[in-house]
Amino acid sequence: MKTILPVVAAGLTLTLLAGCAAPDVYKTRSDLVSNPAACGAKRFEVYFDQDQARLTNAAREAISLTATQLQGCDVTKVQVLGLADARSGTAAANQTLSEQRARSVAEALTVVGLPAPAFEVTGAGAEGAKVNGVNDPLRRRTEVLIEARPRT
Repeated sequence: MKTILPVVAAGLTLTLLAGCAAPDVYKTRSDLVSNPAACGAKRFEVYFDQDQARLTNAAREAISLTATQLQGCDVTKVQVLGLADARSGTAAANQTLSEQRARSVAEALTVVGLPAPAFEVTGAGAEGAKVNGVNDPLRRRTEVLIEARPRT
């Protein structure tokens, strides 16, 4: 009994103090959560498997997340630049592949609601992909830049 009484008293004291620890300064959800839909420039990259222009699940998730962040914004410009590595294929084949990658991403962005007239879609092929004879697999991607502003 002697051991239980101090433990119960300490527990009650802590419970009372916890209830008084923080004043109620948060009145609405927006006081706690930052606005993920802040309009402005968004930049991200979409990566592809070697010699592929098909979107991966991770790429689709990145595109979907970006569309969610831009809800409530007016999208004014979308630039999609497709790239390819110099690992295989001719310059013409790499150019075609980079253009296909850019189109795949642009189509997916359109599906999630971005306005097609705002798109600038280009491919750079494997240009600049080799430095001192080393191929860069990170060139198997598209670079996406989206400009948006708050709706008026």
